[in-house]
Amino acid sequence: MSTEPTRRGRKAAKTSPAASAAPAPAAAPVAPSRPPAAIADRAGMRQVADRAGVAMSSVSRVLSGHPDVSAAMRSRVMAAVEELGYEPNMLAQMLRKGATQTIGFVVGDISNPLLAQIALGAEVALRAAGYAMLLTNSVNQPNLDATHIRLLQQRRVDGLLLSLSDETNDQTIEALSATPTPSVLIDRDLRTRTEESAVLSDHAAGITQAVEHLVGLGHRRIALIAGSPHVRPTRERINALEEAVEAHPEVHAQVRPGAFTEVHGGAATRELLDGRRPPTAIIAGGNQILVGVLGELAARQVRIPDDISLVTCDDVPLAKFFTPTLATIGRDPYEMGAEAAALLLARFGGAEPGVITLPTSFTGGRSCAAPPRTAPPAQGERP
Repeated sequence: MSTEPTRRGRKAAKTSPAASAAPAPAAAPVAPSRPPAAIADRAGMRQVADRAGVAMSSVSRVLSGHPDVSAAMRSRVMAAVEELGYEPNMLAQMLRKGATQTIGFVVGDISNPLLAQIALGAEVALRAAGYAMLLTNSVNQPNLDATHIRLLQQRRVDGLLLSLSDETNDQTIEALSATPTPSVLIDRDLRTRTEESAVLSDHAAGITQAVEHLVGLGHRRIALIAGSPHVRPTRERINALEEAVEAHPEVHAQVRPGAFTEVHGGAATRELLDGRRPPTAIIAGGNQILVGVLGELAARQVRIPDDISLVTCDDVPLAKFFTPTLATIGRDPYEMGAEAAALLLARFGGAEPGVITLPTSFTGGRSCAAPPRTAPPAQGERP
């Protein structure tokens, strides 16, 4: 309501001779801008020193934990800090120390529930040690891994956690080789080219247990739908399957590597079921692959375990509500993240790069049963 009268008043002033002859009023002086009250009222080291009756250098030594400070001096300074509500300027401290108290985490695909749990375990451990975590998501694009490594280095992070999309990507190797920042690989293997700490999973143990369980139920055709062959988990699972099958010459194994995606899980399942010797048991090499497998089986009205047995790698919380209960090759992703953080913190303390291998284990479920009697024989079996 106030703008319209003002507009009409301005027009009247232009047509009035008296108004046009009157000198324009002087512009009001602009008051200098002030910082917000919270900042303006914030106590500084000078106020702490004045309140404690000591020099600013003494305040600095107390707050930095310098050993050459008497108990009386420390008590006086800390009392002043408490009375004034003094908060140290963390940015200034970081610049002086040459550390930012931040850790970068390069994640290949944060939509993967396993990687989300790993990130959670790392973040909790790092936060307890006084560090903040910056997380990047490469959405399974290898070139973004390298981009994010360089970006985080520009942000001057103190360390890197790496769950890369592709271990073989030249840009990623180059970016890592060029950075002096301590790093920890999470179930990735670049140690032949870079000197990094690593937290690994013993995939062979879980796969071997699963194969023995399926063979014991009578399965002779077992398929593994795996993720990207350019990362360690896929290679380890494939190698473990092949070695386990060598102990059972009557068993025929098929492998379908591709990507850790629902699309690949569905496409590989179609290819396997349409083949000349479809498997009687499928191992899904990841929870996102599992979604595609389940979708294709449902579309074909293939029953679990009546028509086909199913094992999945990497348990997810919702799996416990699945009917029938899923047989799982599991590991503890939260522990992996926490151990990765511990390795990185150890590097800050001067430790050499280290490697930790954590176990996987097979847990049976009702998704596995004896193969159907109508299943055609595997290669080498009697018809």
